[in-house]
Amino acid sequence: MAATAVRYLRSVGAPTTADAPTTAPTGPRPRPALRAVRDDERAPLDPAAFRSVLGHFASGVTVITSPGEPGPAGFACQSFASLSLDPPLVTFMVARTSTTWPRIARAGVFCVNILGAGQGELCRGFAVSGGDKFAGVRYGAAPATGSPRLADVPAWIDCTVQAVHTGGDHLIVVGRVEALGTDPAAAEDGPLLFHRGAFGQLRG
Repeated sequence: MAATAVRYLRSVGAPTTADAPTTAPTGPRPRPALRAVRDDERAPLDPAAFRSVLGHFASGVTVITSPGEPGPAGFACQSFASLSLDPPLVTFMVARTSTTWPRIARAGVFCVNILGAGQGELCRGFAVSGGDKFAGVRYGAAPATGSPRLADVPAWIDCTVQAVHTGGDHLIVVGRVEALGTDPAAAEDGPLLFHRGAFGQLRG
């Protein structure tokens, strides 16, 4: 039966196993066609232009703090936002090169301190790298995590770290809100804003 099938395949010109070469073909295989990156798909601009354009987006200013060893950790952060109501989640972004973030990550908790209009100098103190950023800064313990809650901030949000995602040269940190509150007296002057490289405030 098998011989009959082979004879039929040969009669119609179809290749059979018997006709196959006994050794594998030699020589390099043809290279697959590679698709080049088109000009309209390349990074469209240089970093200075990127910062300049995105600087037109005004944002609030926060200080992210966390308990730690040998002392508390904190850094100034513009890239903060609410994320979810149910469950209550917030998010902030931090550079992957940050030396403060590993200390916050080890603690697993943080407090978002939302700064008021008159707290530009406080923000500058937490924007520098190295040194004791908490020197001369009044703060207490946030109720759920013990993270530093800075004095006289209009609002604060006490969180545990829920997830961390990679976003280019930054990390996207998601926090679950454990407690939060406001200081009406501190909020009277409005928020501290950051716009085109400078601090500002809302005009009444």
